[in-house]
Amino acid sequence: MFQSKFFTAEKIFPHVTAITGLAGEKCYLVEGRESALLIDALTGVGSLKAFVRELTDLPVRLVNTHGHVDHCGAVFEYGACSIHPADVALLYEHSDPEMRLNFAKSGAMSGPMRVDPRPSDVVPPCPVKTFPVYDGSRFDLGGVELEAVAVPGHTRGTVVLLDRAQRIVYSGDACNANTLLFLPESASIEEYKEGLLHFKEFQPAFDGMYGGHGPGPVPKTIIDEALQLCDEVMAGTDDRFPAESLGRPCFYAREKTPDFRRKDGGIANIAYSRENIFRRGR
Repeated sequence: MFQSKFFTAEKIFPHVTAITGLAGEKCYLVEGRESALLIDALTGVGSLKAFVRELTDLPVRLVNTHGHVDHCGAVFEYGACSIHPADVALLYEHSDPEMRLNFAKSGAMSGPMRVDPRPSDVVPPCPVKTFPVYDGSRFDLGGVELEAVAVPGHTRGTVVLLDRAQRIVYSGDACNANTLLFLPESASIEEYKEGLLHFKEFQPAFDGMYGGHGPGPVPKTIIDEALQLCDEVMAGTDDRFPAESLGRPCFYAREKTPDFRRKDGGIANIAYSRENIFRRGR
């Protein structure tokens, strides 16, 4: 394990390093023979670019699973990233230094803080050159290839990255124990189900998922659990467990504990609003 004031790095495969930020958010450095791919970019509190430079001498490209504050911070250090066009505006909406500092200070899903971050530790926002990622986009690193799979839901531009050779998916926030679907940028439950059905087509190609938060890997059957929850929410037969997340009232499809564990022992859970169950205009 390699640690700095702001980041912790741990090898999860010979060519892959998981990097964790102050709030427990995660990104992944995947190395090939010719180049490296940084999947997500944490909050931009502390220099992730300098930290990654200590881990590899390869040229590094950056790809974002989606545009949220805890996944895009270091794009303002690199000055360029690959991201789905639907989330480019969101990337800039979440560029505010105070928002990113507050997230880092929140310690979300993390243990005791190693350092109290200051405003001067936040990478300032700047214009970023964005390259589009679509369903089926590929990243060839030299002997290692990753394939993007679009899973709109948490945001409309959410993608996951599939490493067929390693049989692993890097899933961001696409499908986890706390999938938020009540945000203005979220797709509806109905549209999320369609995205999950597309994601499920790739299930035979991988065994587990490393996400943007929490331990990994998560079993691929989480997709099937999430599909079941979508059906129940649309039918009105879910637990409709009232809660608050990110300062907003919402419902969870399954009753949960404060640390996001389902009381029935399942893994997947969805937070949603009644207004965002079905496709708009239906």
